[in-house]
Amino acid sequence: TIPEGKDIRFIARTIKFKLPIDTAQFAKAIKDSALCEQLGIHANSLFGYLMPNTYFLDPGMSERDIIRVMVKEFRNFFDAELQKRTEQMNFTPHQIVTLASIIESETAEDDERYYVSAVYHNRLKKNMLLQADPTIQFIIPDGPRRLYHKDLEMNNPYNTYKFKSLPPGPINNPGKASILAALYPASVDYLYMVADGSGKHIFSKSLAEHRKAKNQLDKLRRNLKRSRD
Repeated sequence: TIPEGKDIRFIARTIKFKLPIDTAQFAKAIKDSALCEQLGIHANSLFGYLMPNTYFLDPGMSERDIIRVMVKEFRNFFDAELQKRTEQMNFTPHQIVTLASIIESETAEDDERYYVSAVYHNRLKKNMLLQADPTIQFIIPDGPRRLYHKDLEMNNPYNTYKFKSLPPGPINNPGKASILAALYPASVDYLYMVADGSGKHIFSKSLAEHRKAKNQLDKLRRNLKRSRD
C-alpha cells in the first residue's frame, strides 16, 4: 500500500520491504525522460504520477514494471472527463498534479481540500504569491521543521514566497482526493488560511481577517503554553 503525499524515497523503501527491488534503480527510472514519454507523461520526471493505492505485484517485476503499473493507475483515474475539466480551467495536467501535491501537503481533511484549493486558485487568478509552506519544506535539506525567515528567501523556483505561479512540478505524489480538489475548488473568495493546530485551518477573505485569526490563534497558543508551564 502506497499512501498519499509521499516522496520517491518512501515509496521505494515501502516496495523494497515486500519485493527485491533496487531502490537506486527505481529512483533513476522515475527521472528517465524516455520512460516519461513512453508512458504519456509530459514532464521530465514521473514524480507526482505514482498513484497512491494498494497494489498486488508479482515478485519478479522490475523497477520499471512497477512504475508502469503505478503510472497506469494514474492515467486510468485521470480520464477523458478530468482531462476536459483541466482544459476548461486553462491548466495542463502537470499543473493540476503540481497543485494537487501542495493541497495534499496542506491538509488530510477531505472536506478542507476544496477550500485549500480555492485559496490557491484565487491567488493564481490575482497574480499573488502562493506562499505555500509545503513548497519550502520540499526544498530545505533538513525538513520537515519549523520554517524561518531565511528559508523564505531561498532563490529556488519552488519557493512560492519568492516566485509567483505554481512551482515547476509536484512536491509529492498526491492522491485522488487532492487531484479532484485541484480540479473542483470550492466557490469561495478565500485568499488566506492559517493552521489552527488541530490539523485544520481558518480561512479568510482579506489580510485584515487573516491577521486577526492569526493573532487569536497565537494568543490561544500562548495561553495553552502558560497553563502547561
